[in-house]
Amino acid sequence: MPILLLMVSLIVFFLGVYGPGDPIEVQLGNNYDEESADRIREKMGLNDPVFVQWFNYVRNAAVGDFGESYVFKNREVSELLIPKLIVSAKLNIISFFIAIIIGTPLGFYAAVNNGNFKDPIVVIFSLVFYAMPVFFTAPFLILIFALQLDLVPAAGWGGVFDKRIILPALTIGVPGAAVFVRLIRSSMIEVLDTDYVKLARAKGVSESKVLWKHAFRNGMLPVVTIMGFSLAGLFGGSLIVEILYGIPGVGRISLDSVYSRDYPVIMAIVLLGSSALVVANLIIDFLYTLVDPRIELQ
Repeated sequence: MPILLLMVSLIVFFLGVYGPGDPIEVQLGNNYDEESADRIREKMGLNDPVFVQWFNYVRNAAVGDFGESYVFKNREVSELLIPKLIVSAKLNIISFFIAIIIGTPLGFYAAVNNGNFKDPIVVIFSLVFYAMPVFFTAPFLILIFALQLDLVPAAGWGGVFDKRIILPALTIGVPGAAVFVRLIRSSMIEVLDTDYVKLARAKGVSESKVLWKHAFRNGMLPVVTIMGFSLAGLFGGSLIVEILYGIPGVGRISLDSVYSRDYPVIMAIVLLGSSALVVANLIIDFLYTLVDPRIELQ
């Protein structure tokens, strides 16, 4: 994990150093003059060798200090990002639970009804919901539920218990549910065709016990992987959704930072995202042992 994060930090840092745009010009803008530029360059350590700059950056980042933003004067990157991370995490957690609550029973239902007309109906609907792009579903939901029916506000952010979270959470959660439907369905169909399930049925074990005790638990193993990576994306933000619904999350500040070449903010977002992905992998390995006791952590 530390080696992976070091590699990511090295790549991102060098992209920031050798990428387009001068941090001094970004900070000073129209007020650029040589004296101010030299002062800021010395303050930021830009006169040091690039590997020294990288080492100092990693050392500070390890304790949560990602430096100052180039664009927002005298503002720490962590001070800018933490509120955005919290907003994106809240939105994505609600969306994640919507995906689980809708996708798990539908996937299970489709697998149990494999071979009759109910299965393809569920599959077709899941494919339709998965295929619809966000820039179509978001305006569609706004038009129907906000403008026509006037049930919820069209945009804005007020937290988890505010009605304004409903539409963006559905916009993210429904395609996520379609993924769970397809994954759980295929996994359950495979498990239901195994010898130990057939043996349990041959012994006269009730169908409900076969499904819940023998099939469902083993069928959830692939799902755990997707759940883990979904959790890793909780803090990543959803760029298009946040822009369309006017949500002040990580997605919006990521886009603004790229346009303004605010490299400290971009590097912090990439490093935090990479860290979340690595931690998610560890959580997935741990969850495997809970779902299937035959798997051991080494």
